[in-house]
Amino acid sequence: MTSILCVVEYGNYPQEVVARATWLAKARNSNLHLLVCDPITDYLGESYVYLLESQHIADTIRVQQEEALEQMVAVIQSEGVEVHVNRSTERNVANLVRNEAAARDPDFVVKGTHYHDPSERASLRDTDWDLIRDLEYPLWFVKPGEWQEKPLIVAAVDPVHSHDKPAHLDQRIVEQARDLATQFGGMLDIIHTYQSIEEIGTRATWSFKPVKLSVEELDMKIRTEHRQALDALIERCDLDPDRTHMLPGRADEILPSYAMANNASLVVMGALARGRIKQRMVGSTAARSLDRIPCDVLVAHVRELD
Repeated sequence: MTSILCVVEYGNYPQEVVARATWLAKARNSNLHLLVCDPITDYLGESYVYLLESQHIADTIRVQQEEALEQMVAVIQSEGVEVHVNRSTERNVANLVRNEAAARDPDFVVKGTHYHDPSERASLRDTDWDLIRDLEYPLWFVKPGEWQEKPLIVAAVDPVHSHDKPAHLDQRIVEQARDLATQFGGMLDIIHTYQSIEEIGTRATWSFKPVKLSVEELDMKIRTEHRQALDALIERCDLDPDRTHMLPGRADEILPSYAMANNASLVVMGALARGRIKQRMVGSTAARSLDRIPCDVLVAHVRELD
């Protein structure tokens, strides 16, 4: 039997996350493993300035969390889903999740998320950022909100591989999005965005220097290149052309707007799991988009070949 790994963080909508993971596990006839991450009470219990009050606060929080966890487990079991619980006060949550996922080999890792302030983005130390860069399992970020009865699932692809992503990543994105749309009786939209002026400006410098081309000619060149790549993906993956869209603009701006305007339930994106040296050098559209997308986000991964 397959399994779903659900990361329970008490500061990241635990009820909503567990409810979504339970719903997903029930729909897929999977076991559910709850990984309860609670480094906060561990910090309180090891305060540099030890106070009886801090220990009392930590104990009170633990009791309340245990009661909440028992209630969540009872709800899961009432849905007929087999559930297992693992608790940890490990402070590096990303490493904990990676290790647990490697041990469980889940179909999905389901996790809550929150708004990341500029300091978190700048430091690249946030757990969500870390997992987007280096988790080799499908990572499902839950946001509060109900799924539609017939959900719209949006798959974001990059068939020209302009961000150094391998061709088979697009295929994995499409396969996962289509499987979920089929399973839940929903619709699938394919979105490819392109940055006409920014991308072709660099390429023109490489290819045509010192000859100057008009903006219109350059724009036509880049649109044609992207259109041809997207048409090849449509044929290769047997996609519906009427539900496949090529839109100008940055992906981290277009995708949130498209998801909101069309009341999407899930956006499926790709990320390349890289070696340690490249991890902190290369950005990720998924990371830049996560805060802005109003619905759940599923990040598909592939490992970069050495």
